[in-house]
Amino acid sequence: MLDTSALERAVDAHADRLRRLPERRLRGATADAALALARELAQWAQRLEEPGATPREVPDAGYFAVGDQVAVTGHDLAHALRHHGTQAELDDALALLAAAPRP
Repeated sequence: MLDTSALERAVDAHADRLRRLPERRLRGATADAALALARELAQWAQRLEEPGATPREVPDAGYFAVGDQVAVTGHDLAHALRHHGTQAELDDALALLAAAPRP
């Protein structure tokens, strides 16, 4: 079983930054990038947990929800990696979070 605590901390930090943004900074490209990240995290987790299944898409719940969507999907991925992933996949997930646009 992988230790995914570093990924969980990275996810929490990114989600917390999104949650603290004022509305004027959250709208538009920032929210779009965060939703895209949440969708990628969710699809990755789904592929690990349900190989061969068609991934479901994270809905656009509005820009005020993107911080929570990143948190939930990131923790879902951490759980999936902990039970079904490899160290290389965990490293890739950490790199994805590090490369995500910083809100």
